[in-house]
Amino acid sequence: MIHDREILTILGMLNNEHLDVRTVTLGVNLFDCVSDDLGRLCANIERKIGNLAANLVPLCNRIGEKYGIQVVNKRISVSPIANIAAPFGPKGMVAVAHTLDRIAREVNVDFVGGFTALVEKGIARGDDALIAALPQALAETERVCASVNVASTREGINMDAILRMSHAIKEAAALTADKDGLACAKLCVFANIPQDIPFMAGAYLGIGEADAVINVGVSGPGVVKKAIDRALEADPNMDLGDIAECIKRTAAKVTRIGELIGREVASELGIPFGVVDLSLAPTPTAGDSVGEIFQSLGLISIGSPGSTAALAMLNDAVKKGGAFASSHVGGLSGAFIPVSEDLNIAEAVSKGFLTIEKLEAMTAVCSVGLDMVAIPGDTSVETLAGIIADEMAIGMINAKTTACRLIPVPGKKAGDMAHFGGLLGFANIINVHNATAQGSFVTKGGRIPAPIHSLKN
Repeated sequence: MIHDREILTILGMLNNEHLDVRTVTLGVNLFDCVSDDLGRLCANIERKIGNLAANLVPLCNRIGEKYGIQVVNKRISVSPIANIAAPFGPKGMVAVAHTLDRIAREVNVDFVGGFTALVEKGIARGDDALIAALPQALAETERVCASVNVASTREGINMDAILRMSHAIKEAAALTADKDGLACAKLCVFANIPQDIPFMAGAYLGIGEADAVINVGVSGPGVVKKAIDRALEADPNMDLGDIAECIKRTAAKVTRIGELIGREVASELGIPFGVVDLSLAPTPTAGDSVGEIFQSLGLISIGSPGSTAALAMLNDAVKKGGAFASSHVGGLSGAFIPVSEDLNIAEAVSKGFLTIEKLEAMTAVCSVGLDMVAIPGDTSVETLAGIIADEMAIGMINAKTTACRLIPVPGKKAGDMAHFGGLLGFANIINVHNATAQGSFVTKGGRIPAPIHSLKN
């Protein structure tokens, strides 16, 4: 039975604490669209997504109004395009990207993800074409997001793929130099990518998923911060175990709301409900920041000593609360620490509390990784590859998802500002230490073998 006080608490979350459903993502399987004719393939893709997604946005808006809960983003994820368009070269891949972008505009979704390749063990013909097409495809489209999985705990790290992706990132940045390298903000390099992420830029519909499915991403960093503040105001002597319990209970409430919306959208569209992604995803809005939670926990700033421990506690408590509230949890399910999309984290970088090395350390205990990190435009391909390889190693060894969304901002250096607009926000460009000391490690190529776990320490 729901207590009156719980209802009032949830109303307070909705009205004052930025509680919303961050994204409803429609996953669409495109394997039945495959053709050996590029024009027919694009027409099949357009027809299938158009039929399934025509009512997605108005339906989300109507259900959001019904419950007084805003669905902030409506998105689409599709099967990996490297597989769907495998017979075609880079020009064909770019044509498919334009088709996806056009459909996204027609059905009015924010982004469409799935311009994706899975190359942790090797690069097939379609993967090769997609990676070659990435810079042009992302520069010439507005709503297409891309991801490439280059490592996994079972297969190791594909260093050839990492070097290819580093070249692609540099080229994508150069093609959008007038927008501070915006194309790179739509591109993620992953280790252990899940098949059901509702969040961009990594969303795609995996091989084992249904023909169409609704996945939901909840958020709520502002809600968690306020819950901690209220609890500490009522009892200043709470220890960290008590605070973790407070976070867990709050995450359960947030998850319930996300699942309610997701199941109703799925029911009305007549397709299965997939998962709730429990991630704490911030926005550039004051009061909706993951970074501010660290201050509520008693740290001077995110990045100061103790931050990794605090993040580990936060991440675990959110997962425990969410897992209690929903039987179908998936995606990334952790706390995001994107530099440009979180006002408090962006300020921590500008004040020197956060370095790229500290960010990397924190990604060992949270999702997703080095997210929306702007770095100097003259960062070399080899240095980029080294940063990505380090992050992939954390994911591979710890059997968790990690990712890099790095933006080498053309013509700018450490300390300058990069502006991406909208949800992507702005970021102070982070210095990359020892960037000139890059040796030949990353250019040796090959695959770093998968780790052994029976001797874990």
